[in-house]
Amino acid sequence: MTQLAVTLDLDGVTDKAGLMDRCARALSLPDWFGRNWDALADSLGDHTVWPEGAVERGLLVVVQNWQPYAKARPDEWETAVDVFGGAVDNTPELSVVLALGGTKL
Repeated sequence: MTQLAVTLDLDGVTDKAGLMDRCARALSLPDWFGRNWDALADSLGDHTVWPEGAVERGLLVVVQNWQPYAKARPDEWETAVDVFGGAVDNTPELSVVLALGGTKL
């Protein structure tokens, strides 16, 4: 069975607040999502906040248009990559990939 794919489009994101807003929107995170690194890590690993069908199929998060943010805020981007990587390491049903092109899914 194919993983449920969610696109996290970072086009126009210039700071951590923008990244957190995009994560909340793309992943349909609950209102109580804290919009910080720990909350993002917790949410990525919490099956109860995943989109419907993702637990059974697995969740694939495709991060697009991330390069400008990574260039503008390299320290924040490094933290984001660590958070995504840690979530993937701790949650076998989760995959996060970085799209190298700008093509929309």
